[in-house]
Amino acid sequence: MSAPELVPLATLSATLGSSLRIKNGPVGTRVVAEVTGVTITGERLNATLASPTSADWLTVSPDGTMGTLDVRATLKTDDDEIIHVEYSGRIDFATSTAVSAPLFQAGEKYDWLNRIQAVGVGQAGDGTIVYELYEVRPG
Repeated sequence: MSAPELVPLATLSATLGSSLRIKNGPVGTRVVAEVTGVTITGERLNATLASPTSADWLTVSPDGTMGTLDVRATLKTDDDEIIHVEYSGRIDFATSTAVSAPLFQAGEKYDWLNRIQAVGVGQAGDGTIVYELYEVRPG
């Protein structure tokens, strides 16, 4: 099998709001951060945050150098369809670089999203993170 192809999907920009911390838990520090805004722009997908009940349940490693993402958000497309997205991944706090693996749940109109695996490479800064999203196509 040949190497997979990464097909540009969209740019995702997220804004984080207030957060709660559980310090020094069994796997590190848990940070629950509100996601207060999401914008996705691309040729095949354009959406914004539809629900205020979106968050990142980030786990920070015991040494504080990296984090494990656990993000869930409900989106509304520019043609009024509702889509759920959730992703896990890693963030390197030294470089503020994140890599994620978004999964989508959509209705019939966006069923193609249900059938793909996406990956995102992002850069975090001052309460925001911007990802370039790609559809992974098997080689």
